[in-house]
Amino acid sequence: MNGLTVGLWPGALEVGAPWWLLLLPLALLPLWPRRRHALTFGSLDWLPQDRLGSALLLTGRIAAALAMLSAILGLAGLAQPATEVQRTGRGAEIAIVLDRSRSMDEPLVPKGRQPAIDSSHESKGKVARRLLGEFAERRPEDRYALLLFSSAPMPVVPFTQHGEVVQAGIAAGGIGRGLSETDIGRALLAGAELFDRRPYSGSRIILLVSDGAAQIDDAMRQRIQRALERNRVAVYWVFIRSALSLGLNANENDGNVPEAALHRFLQSTGVPYQAFEADDPEAVKQAVAEVDRQQNLPLDYVERIPRRELSAACFALAMLAGLLALFVRLASRPAWKEESLS
Repeated sequence: MNGLTVGLWPGALEVGAPWWLLLLPLALLPLWPRRRHALTFGSLDWLPQDRLGSALLLTGRIAAALAMLSAILGLAGLAQPATEVQRTGRGAEIAIVLDRSRSMDEPLVPKGRQPAIDSSHESKGKVARRLLGEFAERRPEDRYALLLFSSAPMPVVPFTQHGEVVQAGIAAGGIGRGLSETDIGRALLAGAELFDRRPYSGSRIILLVSDGAAQIDDAMRQRIQRALERNRVAVYWVFIRSALSLGLNANENDGNVPEAALHRFLQSTGVPYQAFEADDPEAVKQAVAEVDRQQNLPLDYVERIPRRELSAACFALAMLAGLLALFVRLASRPAWKEESLS
């Protein structure tokens, strides 16, 4: 059976078991006057008014009514429903596309060094994950999505502003060993399509972090370009340069250099694009910091606030109010009744 939503200013409440609300009139019983409390006297004008006793009696009755009311609402499953709140901050919607291929497990060493013989350096993947975690921590108002890729794109985190989820997703990229194959074309397309059917609310970027590329055929290039244009996405590529790579600026006469070919393709798409070459941890850090500096524009976004259960609070209030009513009851017991009981 569906719950019942009750609108209250300035928000709303809902109950999961509305049939319990039929018992709400019972909460009025403690407030109902009872004739057995009335005693007949010839005249009471000479007696002083017992303000304290009257207040104590009224307090006990109200506490008993509140205890019944709270217990009924708790049984009915009182809760605040999930809501969406429109907020405005500064930052961007950022789709992190992180290379998880086997080459990212190699040490990040200076240009010209052999990566296989130098294990004293951090791996490229570890450096990238550490700096991306710091990047996300510095920008709590951004909304992030995370996608890992090697031979196929692997969505990990949908767009969210919950920093702990983003950090956990980035850390998960270090589990196990990557595959030897890299399909950066499908990864870029998947990153651009993350923005499909999302209302445009401000700056959008794909933050591609990879140490290489692969050949992309013309059909895939057209699909990538259409997706980037359709969603108005800027691309930032933090290219973690391998020790023996010719780099992004290698020309066609240098032979088959997939990263240089991808760089030229992204330059030709017409969307905002910037690449950063990094061959050591400090250069990677500077590249990520430059993205941080450039992308700090106003951003409108919708924050989803999850459903909040209030039954436990209702039961706690019912218990406290019941104890208060019991205390008042014992404190106002006539002395002659106590003597008769003893």
